[in-house]
Amino acid sequence: MYSTGQTFKLKPGFYADYKKAHDDLWPQMAEALQVNQVNIVIHHYHDRLYMYATAPSREHFKRVHAGADAQLWLCYMAIMMETDEQGKSIIEQMDLAFSFGAFK
Repeated sequence: MYSTGQTFKLKPGFYADYKKAHDDLWPQMAEALQVNQVNIVIHHYHDRLYMYATAPSREHFKRVHAGADAQLWLCYMAIMMETDEQGKSIIEQMDLAFSFGAFK
């Protein structure tokens, strides 16, 4: 099993929009997650988002972000999140500090 932790920062005032976008997740993105057996949980704290995801492999996880629909979704997310000079969301990979049980 592959797992990843990532963090990103929302632009000020965008949490409600970000939450709504995920509450109303595009069907094609939900399908990509299901087909690739990707499980995701995202937590919010102040202006930070913390995502934890699992998938059968890293390749399964990467496939969710492949294709035209995924690229549109990432552009949509970039409206709400801090971005780099190219306009892409700044996503920071988190190091694994501890795991136990099923996550070991």
